[in-house]
Amino acid sequence: MSEPEVEIRPVDLADAGELLTLRRAAFVTEAQIYGDPNIPPLTQTFEELRADLVADGVITLGAWSGHRLVGSIRVLLEGGKATLGRLAVAPDVQGQGIGTSLLLAILPLLPEDINEVWVFTGRDSVQNLALYERHGYTHQHDQTAGDLTFAYLRKILGDGEASPVGAGHS
Repeated sequence: MSEPEVEIRPVDLADAGELLTLRRAAFVTEAQIYGDPNIPPLTQTFEELRADLVADGVITLGAWSGHRLVGSIRVLLEGGKATLGRLAVAPDVQGQGIGTSLLLAILPLLPEDINEVWVFTGRDSVQNLALYERHGYTHQHDQTAGDLTFAYLRKILGDGEASPVGAGHS
């Protein structure tokens, strides 16, 4: 199957309902892996999501196929570090490169003072871990929160991997 054509752009408040729906659909699989329907992406309220979309230091990108939001990723910028989270792809289009496209689309948008990118996922999320490792993220440590154990991976940015916000691309 060929990869779907997607347009990647920032998610704004007008997209909040669709983003909430996408995340809930995408993270049901994660909840099933862990036997826990109360993982944060499934319990975040609409109001919390809207507040997050306009929070300072947060970038949320979406992948659209036509008018449909089929993927998203959230980035928190803190000092010289970016932390990726909530990478979500609609269940019916998983495995078609959308997650990879979102992961790669973030790097050129990072401010030039960002020198490392962190990502976390459930320790038992084998496909997620493989995706991150294929793109240069290395496992650093695990951290338990409640009944879940998260794996934290890091990528040190080298020359050309991040560019100033608003820089042109050819």
